[in-house]
This record gives sequence, C-alpha cells and structure tokens, in this order.
Amino acid sequence: MNFILIAVIVLGAIGLIAAVVLFVASKKFAVYEDPRIAQVAEVLPGANCGGCGFPGCSGMADALVKGADAGSLDGLSCPVGGSEVMTKVADLLGMAIANSEPMVAVVRCNGTCEHRAKIAEYAGLRTCAAMHACGAGETACGFGCLGCGDCVAACQFGAISIDPATGIPVVDEEKCTSCGACVKACPRNIIELRKKGPKGRRVFVSCVNKDKGPVAMKACAVSCIGCGKCEKECPFGAITVENNLAYIDFEKCRLCRKCVTVCPKKAILDVNFPTPPPAPKPKEAPKPVEKPAEAPKPAEKPVEAPKPGAFLDTESSISIK
Repeated sequence: MNFILIAVIVLGAIGLIAAVVLFVASKKFAVYEDPRIAQVAEVLPGANCGGCGFPGCSGMADALVKGADAGSLDGLSCPVGGSEVMTKVADLLGMAIANSEPMVAVVRCNGTCEHRAKIAEYAGLRTCAAMHACGAGETACGFGCLGCGDCVAACQFGAISIDPATGIPVVDEEKCTSCGACVKACPRNIIELRKKGPKGRRVFVSCVNKDKGPVAMKACAVSCIGCGKCEKECPFGAITVENNLAYIDFEKCRLCRKCVTVCPKKAILDVNFPTPPPAPKPKEAPKPVEKPAEAPKPAEKPVEAPKPGAFLDTESSISIK
C-alpha cells in the first residue's frame, strides 16, 4: 500500500514540475501574432494562388498588416479579390488604397495552325516545358506557343483553354483574376498581364519572335518583322522596336489603332473594338433616259413627171393638149 502511495506522489510531483516548466517556456518563448492577421485572412478569398507574390493568403495577410503598420499598402494587391477585397482590407486596417486598373492575361502569339506549318512530330512528354527543353517544337518558330496546355493546368479558375481549331490558348476575361499563374507556367514567356482597358479594349503585338524579318516570315505568316512602321506611326511613343520585335507599352497606349492599320504582317491585334460598318458602295452613274422611239412617218408618194407635150395648169389642174 505504501509503494502505491509513494508512486502516486512521485508521478504527481513529476507532472506538477513538468507543467510549471511548460508554463514558463510558453511565456518566455511565446510568439505574438497580431490578431488583425487572422481578421485580414478571413477577408481574403483563400485561393492561395500566389498571384500576390506571397506564399498563400496567410502570407499576404501578414504583409498587409505590416504594411499598415508602416503606413502604406502600395504594391500590395490581391489579384483574385480585386479592388472590392482590397477596399475591405483597407477599411479593416484603417488605411486608404489607390484604385488600380484591372489586369488580364494576354496570349501574345497568333501562330495558329493556319499561320504556322508543322515541320516535325513530337513524341515525348506532352507538356510545354518538356517540348521547349527539346528544341523549337513542332513548327519552325522557336518562340511561339507550343499548345500543350501548361497554362491551362496552372490556372485554378478555369479561365484559360486551348482552342482545338487554332491550337492557341484562349483567355476568358470574365473568369481571369490576373493571378499570374499562367504567366509563370509558360516556358516561352508568351503570356503577359496587361491592363484590361476601357470596355475590355486592348491593342498589343501578338508575337514574341525575335528572329530577323526573313527568318520570322518563313516561320509564321503573321510574325513581327521589326520593320518599325508602327513605331513611326504611333503619336504617343508607346511602341518600341528592340531585337527585331515591336512592343506596345499599355501605360502609354491611347488605343488610337493607327499601328494596326500600318502593320504589313497583321501582327498587331485590337481586341473588343466595335466592328466598323461596311464601306458604302460607290453610287452608280445615272443611266441616260432613253427617248421613246418615234413612229415611222408615212412614205411620201413620188410626184409623177408630166407627160411630154402636156401643159399643167397649176391653178385649175386641167391638162390642155
């Protein structure tokens, strides 16, 4: 009986000492977490896409709280939640944010099956990263879209798909959150985040081929040849030509579309602009009015010559022999 009592007392003493040690350690090594982090994390959409540049929404929430303590939220934005979510976060933290224009993913390649001829057959792992590592791919263009769909697999919102007719990715503007996952997934840097533009209207060079003109033309019928006509035509200085490739700065572009009309290869695309009305047909010259045909006049009877030896009295019309 004494042994049992002693064992209970010893175990109780050990438990008490351990509890005291744990309590002291928890107080000494406690990590304080601002309660606002959890509140901000609840406001964020919870997609954990990484489009904000932080590892998940919890990392973004921590950065937002630290930014609020520093007095500025500049450079911090949730692409999935957009301005609505950021406004709620700013109100929660007692801050003000600048309204940022919405962005959208843009596929800068128009090398469809019609414009690019297939010159090889790839039989390896069907991903863009694997095909890119093997070389130029199945066409002569070593810069264009490979069409294997790495961007489709990376998008968590179903906003991008491969068009079976063209083999080129198509972005659904309504679903795109501009998280940038497709941009990171593309091994050829074809996809870019650009301003969505007023009414979704955008003008951009749909080509990333940096080869010289003759080589680029052989690879794709609508490739940029770096001729510089668009750069000279732009009145706002929004276009630059570097490494045989034109690029339109969406911050400077005013959507005048003058560059679209002068591009000889139709490599510059304008999106969501209204279709211009068909040109009026030239007016035909009025046909001359045909005069009604006159009725034929009755044939006049020939006047008979007088017989020889006869005298004709014109007044009495009597012949005197």
